[in-house]
Amino acid sequence: MKLAPRFALLLATAAVVAGCAPQTSDNSSSDKDDQSGTLRVWLFQEVGNDPKAKVVDSVVTAFEKAHKGTKVDVEYIPIDTRAQRVKAAFNDPKSAPDVMEYGNTDTAGYVKDGGLLDVTKEFGAWSEAKDTDPTAKKSVTVDGKQYGSPFYVGVRALYYRTDVFKDLGLQPPKTMAELASTARKIHKAKSDLYGLVVGGAYTYGAMPFVWANGGELATAQGGSYTSGIDSAAAQKGIKAYTSLFTSDNCPAAKCAVMGGNDTITAFAAGKAGMAIGGDFSHSAVEAGKVKGKYAVVPLPGVASGSVAPAFAGGNNIGVLKSTSHRTLAVDLMEQLTSKATQASMFDAMGFLPTFTDVRDAAAAKVPFEKPFVETLTAGTKFVPASPGWSEIDSSLVLPTMLQEVISGKKSVAAASGDAAKKMNSAFSSAG
Repeated sequence: MKLAPRFALLLATAAVVAGCAPQTSDNSSSDKDDQSGTLRVWLFQEVGNDPKAKVVDSVVTAFEKAHKGTKVDVEYIPIDTRAQRVKAAFNDPKSAPDVMEYGNTDTAGYVKDGGLLDVTKEFGAWSEAKDTDPTAKKSVTVDGKQYGSPFYVGVRALYYRTDVFKDLGLQPPKTMAELASTARKIHKAKSDLYGLVVGGAYTYGAMPFVWANGGELATAQGGSYTSGIDSAAAQKGIKAYTSLFTSDNCPAAKCAVMGGNDTITAFAAGKAGMAIGGDFSHSAVEAGKVKGKYAVVPLPGVASGSVAPAFAGGNNIGVLKSTSHRTLAVDLMEQLTSKATQASMFDAMGFLPTFTDVRDAAAAKVPFEKPFVETLTAGTKFVPASPGWSEIDSSLVLPTMLQEVISGKKSVAAASGDAAKKMNSAFSSAG
């Protein structure tokens, strides 16, 4: 869900989130639609939460003023204990909130477990929804129906050391092949630096290489998913990524166990010439030794001038199926994720808006965000909308595959083939 201070969930989107979705639920729709009373809201507690709370308070004040006899009770729940809270809420409607923030990779699992309300009709009738980024909309969609509203999105791009590039007479790479050769030039000239710091446990740093080469995590077939990680195109991308774990760039002994946070930490500490990081990594880099000595460009694709597809992480806000205030809860969901609120959240927390027009305005106002917006505009990818993804994620199927290749334990074909079998088993079990 976020990463770093403000997006501590975006990698959790890759690893921690997986254990969130409850496995059983007796939750059912309420037959009530009370037009007054108290609405309970659960939002995630951020590191440095006050700016977020201030924006939310203004939304709540306006909502209560517009709906006489209605009170909104907002609770900020810890990210690391959310799994237990959500499971309890799904199984005991009396303890459940009416509206809830959740990680966008949780959607399919929460829908399967009967926790989220189908708001397709309302979302479709909401005038602002038409400007929602397609990938962000996909993150609230299961089987063609919407189960929430996107709250923010985050993507990764290429951070690079401007001082190192100037010293070595280098230019930002325009293709993935140039990315690899540039990384090796940096390490050769400055042996104390990783050229491009990479991580064997960094799923969403690796996936752009797969997607840029035409591969997919999985494909939808007849309402279910079939893994595509062992396709020829995907294998080409896996090979491109794992080939960077060598002594002339990022030695396997050190880099195979690294995750996304590790790579950003290394870059921020001045130990790498380049790193793949998110807009949400900005504060960590700014707090490091490279402050004032770096820039960001979109991660290049295979063809010159192309942008490698990035994973679109982020959070959504949905209404619980058990709410007895359906109309009010849906209205509050829309107010919390509206264009005005997302613009304010960008100013307060740096959350990238999910509305294309609001995001463009944000990028114009804060130049640093431009490469991330360009990445979003070029086209992003999302995880399979299957509850089986939680098992795949929590079982570390993809990091295991990468590390098997990096260590030399298995060939790309063998490791991806085994990963595909595990993925298909999870998809099949999920139904």
